[in-house]
Amino acid sequence: MYERQTSSVEGMKSAWALNVHINELLQLMVDKGASDLHITVPSPPVLRIEGELVSQDHLPPITPEDASVIFEQITNEEQKEVFRKELQLDFAYSVPGLARFRVNALRQRGSISLAFRFVPFRIPSIDELQLPQICKKLILKQKGLILITGQAGSGKSTTLAAMINHLNQTERRNVITIEDPIEFLFSNNKCIIRQRDLGNDARSFHSALVNALRHDLDVIVIAELRDLHTISTAITAAETGHLVLGTMHTIDAAQSIDRMIDIFPGDQQQQIRSQLSQVLEAVFSQTLLSRIGGGRIAAFEIMIATAGIKKLIREGRIHEINSNLEHGAAEGKQTMEQALNDLIKKNIIDREEALAKSYNPKKLLELLQ
Repeated sequence: MYERQTSSVEGMKSAWALNVHINELLQLMVDKGASDLHITVPSPPVLRIEGELVSQDHLPPITPEDASVIFEQITNEEQKEVFRKELQLDFAYSVPGLARFRVNALRQRGSISLAFRFVPFRIPSIDELQLPQICKKLILKQKGLILITGQAGSGKSTTLAAMINHLNQTERRNVITIEDPIEFLFSNNKCIIRQRDLGNDARSFHSALVNALRHDLDVIVIAELRDLHTISTAITAAETGHLVLGTMHTIDAAQSIDRMIDIFPGDQQQQIRSQLSQVLEAVFSQTLLSRIGGGRIAAFEIMIATAGIKKLIREGRIHEINSNLEHGAAEGKQTMEQALNDLIKKNIIDREEALAKSYNPKKLLELLQ
């Protein structure tokens, strides 16, 4: 077992606090192929395996003291201070030889709750993840805006990392990422890649983005487009000849475009529609599903910003985008329902789960018939 690090909670008496270092639980997480580990009082540790929460009932329940000890083990003094002030914290934790983990800490009912997300050291390729092949073409573009969207836990960061990794192996570009926190670690291959961690390396997405534009960059990756200033600067960066990639917590292309436009005051929205129609290259909206026989696979709605799509954005006819995607297979477009239908027919995913993850179950049923 790992030795428990000395901390301010040295005197606590608990099965976990005295005998278990968090690294042992993270090793268990990796061994079982879990995507997430949850440490919450008063439950035993819980793993998310292939999308399902699985309580580790062979382990004792977590006490408030246990959770505090684990938090002490994995944080430095600066992180502890931020947590004391904000009562919540996002950061990365690395176990040499095992993996990196994205960690979220928060207080609940007077105790600390922790969620660990598995981030492998090795970045999977576009082919290994079975991502749409058009990802390879889009990431090599000189300029424009590419969005990766989906709900939390849908694999957006992994898709983004695979695309950047492909660029790194193919073209010579200057790349800056702005992340909260840094997840996948890149080594310079053909590209120069600088990764900035929100909090440690930058104060905000917006200020980091503005500063990046002065750093002779070609490509900028924004972990999350979530406020007016960041979205506005991202659009400007794409207009001025940079390739910009970002993620959003939206479920499809139409909602993503609406969100970007609606965040601006009403008197600016027509101008933003015009700008967005000029710079947008593609929107990938994804969801993760369990494979029949084990493992997981992503399904994608793909919106390529063709002349027809750009016109719909410019004229504010966002509600017509889905219909355009339905008939755009020749241009590389597809709806989520078309993607799910294809995976069902190839016997890769189960029909019932596909219906549960579908944006439009009625439409999916029509395709299946």
